Amino acid sequence: MTPTSTEETGTWAESARERISEAGLRRSTPRQRVVDLLDQQDCAITALEIDARLDRVGRATVYRAIEQLEELGLVRKVDLGGSAFGYEKVEPSGHHHHHIVCDECGKVEPFEDDALEEAIHEIHRKGFKLESHEVTLHGHCSDCD
Repeated sequence: MTPTSTEETGTWAESARERISEAGLRRSTPRQRVVDLLDQQDCAITALEIDARLDRVGRATVYRAIEQLEELGLVRKVDLGGSAFGYEKVEPSGHHHHHIVCDECGKVEPFEDDALEEAIHEIHRKGFKLESHEVTLHGHCSDCD
């Protein structure tokens, strides 16, 4: 999801900081850097990618911050296939997207489709209470094709 205005850009990060404080966690600089980096992403990013982008933050600290954010419901873990996982922010509005993954280079792109969302929500007609869903499409990007 791409923010539609600069006013919306900080919404998730501000919400995350508030939730972190409410949980009694201190506002450590490494955790804040992970929050800021995730806030800038429009799609899932792996823990190794987060680690590579954050100088002077240890890998264990990155993993611990991600785990804490996930426990607080601020971040969701996305199965990218091949034992790879990405992490992305959970929007306070509930808005979400699905993923297209290149199986060759690992590139991950957001994917949204209103018809798909409508079809998924039609499950209610079958008497099934849907708790969540995740759609990840796999293939090869134009760079690898």
